[in-house]
Amino acid sequence: MGKPKAPKPPDPRETASAQTATNIGTAIANGTLGNINQVTPDGSLTYSQTGSTKWTDPLNGKAYDLPTWTATQKLSPAQQAIKDQTDAAEKNMATLANNQSARLNDLLGRPIDLSGAPAAGNPGAINLPQYQQYGPGPTLQTTLSNTGSVQGAVANAGAIQASLGNAGEVKRNYETNFDTKRYEDALMARMNPQLDRDRAALETQLSNQGLQPGSEAYNRAIDQANRQANDARFGAILNAGQEQSRVVGLAQQAASFENAAQQQAYGQMLQSGQFANQAQNQQYTQNANNMQLANAAQQQNFNQALAAAGFSNDALQQMHQNNQSAAAANNTLKDQTFNAQQAQLAAQNAARTQYLNEMYAQRNQPINEISSLLSGAQVSSPNFVPTQGQRIEAPDYMGMVQNNYRGQLEAHQARQQAASGALSKMLGMLPFGKTDSDRRLKKDIAKVGKLDGHSLYEYRYKSEPGHGPKHIGVMAQEVEKTRPDVVSRDPDGMRRVDYGRLFAAGRKTR
Repeated sequence: MGKPKAPKPPDPRETASAQTATNIGTAIANGTLGNINQVTPDGSLTYSQTGSTKWTDPLNGKAYDLPTWTATQKLSPAQQAIKDQTDAAEKNMATLANNQSARLNDLLGRPIDLSGAPAAGNPGAINLPQYQQYGPGPTLQTTLSNTGSVQGAVANAGAIQASLGNAGEVKRNYETNFDTKRYEDALMARMNPQLDRDRAALETQLSNQGLQPGSEAYNRAIDQANRQANDARFGAILNAGQEQSRVVGLAQQAASFENAAQQQAYGQMLQSGQFANQAQNQQYTQNANNMQLANAAQQQNFNQALAAAGFSNDALQQMHQNNQSAAAANNTLKDQTFNAQQAQLAAQNAARTQYLNEMYAQRNQPINEISSLLSGAQVSSPNFVPTQGQRIEAPDYMGMVQNNYRGQLEAHQARQQAASGALSKMLGMLPFGKTDSDRRLKKDIAKVGKLDGHSLYEYRYKSEPGHGPKHIGVMAQEVEKTRPDVVSRDPDGMRRVDYGRLFAAGRKTR
């Protein structure tokens, strides 16, 4: 069996020319479908082919006739009548404006005559008022005559008793010894002989009953006897505490009696000292009342002198206010005269301004009339709706040719692979034919080795799920640097590597 022959690659010029012819035909068909005639209440829009343009394909020299279209817009009869009338009216107004504009040569050639304008007011003729100055205020009384001295001290009423005699010592402690051991020892001395006799009698009884030490019944009886002895001891302890509490209570009562007697003596001495101080306070109050009476008399004299001085000052101030009011009235009269002069000046200026405005209006009126005549009404153009015609997509002739060649080439490479045995293990994991090898289409890229001097990588395509199987192949950007003849590009710019040509050439070199 001979070596399979690789399919002949398609001629790029022929493929491009065929694709160009297909695109031109599709464009002409789309243009024809998109030229939709429209009819509206205000007018119509009509497309018509009015000629064609020759275009020659630079690849194969074939000439194409490209149709030329003309869009014609026509108004409805009513809108056309309005336009005719509007055009005629605008022509008449333009003619009238042209005739009237001849008057502007004479009007604008003569300057505005201001000889008849009222004279403007003269601010220098206004006399500024001479105001009357306010006089100084009167001299007021600021001191009072002596009205007597104020008494500031109370006569001595005697010493205050500040201490008491000794009322005796306060008893602050008594017998509080809570050690009940002596009472417990006394009670236990009386109880222990009896407890010992009871224990001995119990042991004899248990022995006579045949109960040996260590047996359950023997231990239970001994345990009960021990609890009874402990209960007796606890009772002795409680009785000793009660006896101690009774003795302490007696000592507390005795100390309380002694402190009550001391408190009674102290209270009597305190009452005696308070009586003496009350008498001293009564004397002090009488002395203070006498001093306040004297000070009240002095305050009355002072208030009378102060009222007299205030009356005198009020009279002087009233006279001063009368003088100031008279000066203010005179100044107000002068202000009125000045304001009247200013009003007269403003009236003269207003009259002159009105005269000038009338002169300017008289000059501007013809200009405004001509401008108004030159403006006319506008005709409403038809509003055409946007249309969406049918569109024909051009077939991807170049892609079909490439896919057909790729299929033939892949079949050839498959046969080449079946016939090759030297690199079956590695080549079996590689794709054949033109395969999408652009690095931009891949993810999870990891280098795994080299083959025929080209680096091999393990990867997944970005369009595949993350858990899909991995592929092994090369990166088109790397191969293009050393073997550009085996790298091609799709219309979208993505690179493809012809694995069959790449590694078949490598096998020939070995």
